[in-house]
Amino acid sequence: MPRHRAARPRPSPVRGAFRLALSEVAEGIRSSAEADRRTLIKRARLPEPIFNPCLFAGNAFLGSPDAWWPDAGVAGEVDSREWHLSPQDWERTLARQTRMSARGIIVLHFTPRQIRSGRRAVAEEIRSALQAGRDRPALSIQARPAR
Repeated sequence: MPRHRAARPRPSPVRGAFRLALSEVAEGIRSSAEADRRTLIKRARLPEPIFNPCLFAGNAFLGSPDAWWPDAGVAGEVDSREWHLSPQDWERTLARQTRMSARGIIVLHFTPRQIRSGRRAVAEEIRSALQAGRDRPALSIQARPAR
């Protein structure tokens, strides 16, 4: 009597997308724009940053950038109107940038639209900033995992 293999269920696109979203959350990705930037980084073969770490100079909290390349001292931010439009949000964003810049961190800001439609230009800006950061002495910044 011939044996029949049980048909394996086909992978569901929904399950695949759910797994991807879970892995992104586990890595510190907090928004679809950040996920788009992560995809851009991978496709451009840029070094993988740490996502949403807490940065400190000694005991002083500097901020929690969306992406952090520790070897170059480069922080990347995704700035959408949704999260930065109110005067208070804008002031917090500027204060965070000032704290990081005052310690020598190169802070890059991109909008979700730039990430989606200007991928090549965004990748080149990141690449240039990483090179500039590596061409100078290392910064004394500690990164702690996202909360």
